[in-house]
Amino acid sequence: MTTIRKAALVPLGLKAADDKAKAGLALDLTLPVGAAEAITVQTPLPGRPVKPVLVPPTEVKQRSVHTLEGRATLIHAICHIELNAIDLACDIVWRFPGMPDLFYVQWAQIAKEEALHFSLLRDHLRQMGYEYGDFPAHNGLWEMAEKTKGDLLARLALVPRTLEARGLDASPPIKKKLVQAGDVRAGEILDVILRDEIGHVAVGNRWFGYLCEQLNLDPVQTYAELAEKYDAPRLRGPFNLDARRKAGFTEAELKALQD
Repeated sequence: MTTIRKAALVPLGLKAADDKAKAGLALDLTLPVGAAEAITVQTPLPGRPVKPVLVPPTEVKQRSVHTLEGRATLIHAICHIELNAIDLACDIVWRFPGMPDLFYVQWAQIAKEEALHFSLLRDHLRQMGYEYGDFPAHNGLWEMAEKTKGDLLARLALVPRTLEARGLDASPPIKKKLVQAGDVRAGEILDVILRDEIGHVAVGNRWFGYLCEQLNLDPVQTYAELAEKYDAPRLRGPFNLDARRKAGFTEAELKALQD
């Protein structure tokens, strides 16, 4: 019988975006976890679609949301983040053994929710006359996953608690822009994503705190050391402090962030 950890390799390895999302939604959380399994993988991961073309972040053009193409470009960028988020959640499930069973169940559930987010955005793009892959995108999220593939503490610190938590700050102003430009449906989808992402970041915070406690480390100091070691992007405000508190950031962490 397969396990949740092995099952996570299925969506992670698929190349076609629609197939990846479908497999992510189909993850079975009732499978045995297999927390102690030593899993080896021979094929390169993650599976990637031919499109979008991946370019440096500076080459991803910003367009006015007051045009259809401009709104589609912005929604496409978020759609790309959500596809990457499926891979990130699946990767943390299979790659790091020895955590409590709940760790793997929670991340597999996150993979399912990221697949839903991608599907909602992809369907909206199609209603606008575009497809996922029609615009260039960047690879920043997965580059940090590569950097931290040998260090679970760093992965938790710098992917869910840094890069994905940035979405908590960015989502409300993006929603406001899109709704003001007349795209009410995009605003509704972003509400779903923000609600779920608060929970996803909370899972990252929970397990980062768990490992810090196990290793007798100070979370604030440890985060700063890992951000420097792995050259994490420096976060700048404004910050969505309400959402970050709901996601489990402590007042000491929020103070360090603002300082």
